[in-house]
Amino acid sequence: MGAVAETHPGKRIELWFEDEARVGLKGRTGYRWWVRGERPRGLRQIGYEWAFLFGAVRPATGESFALVLPEVSTAATQVFLDRFAATRRPDVQVVLVLDQAGWHGSRSLAVPANVTLVPLPPYAPELNPVERVWLFLRERFLSHRVLDGYDAIVEACCEAWNALTPERLRSLTAYPWIAKVAS
Repeated sequence: MGAVAETHPGKRIELWFEDEARVGLKGRTGYRWWVRGERPRGLRQIGYEWAFLFGAVRPATGESFALVLPEVSTAATQVFLDRFAATRRPDVQVVLVLDQAGWHGSRSLAVPANVTLVPLPPYAPELNPVERVWLFLRERFLSHRVLDGYDAIVEACCEAWNALTPERLRSLTAYPWIAKVAS
């Protein structure tokens, strides 16, 4: 982050992590404690309709920002980045760490001036703490449900994300190496 601080003097640097998750009718059942040798009862809907939950988390404070969008693409990422950048104060430069999905590095993506994108190494999803947020949301809020179409999927995503507290987000995303990098 030293290079970011040098190129943006006088600005406060914030470290955020971003990722996308597909949520929809073709869900997973999640894990449940149950009698050995038997399968637990639970709802699972088979279908092929989904939405994508774009989320960004600041592990140091538990702050978060999310949008539910109909697709993952350069255009959807542009919408997410523009809206996210608009929520930050003018004296803040955001370092947004994300994976190397094709839409994150597209040449047609116009990154806002107050955001610096930092890609994670390829094939290293375990380095992105937002992956743990997706696991938590799926286990606690998004599995064992029957959702009636796209609007219900969007509503379920919003309810699940809004149930997250800053304390829960800090506990899920506060990897020890992040504190060393951010200081």
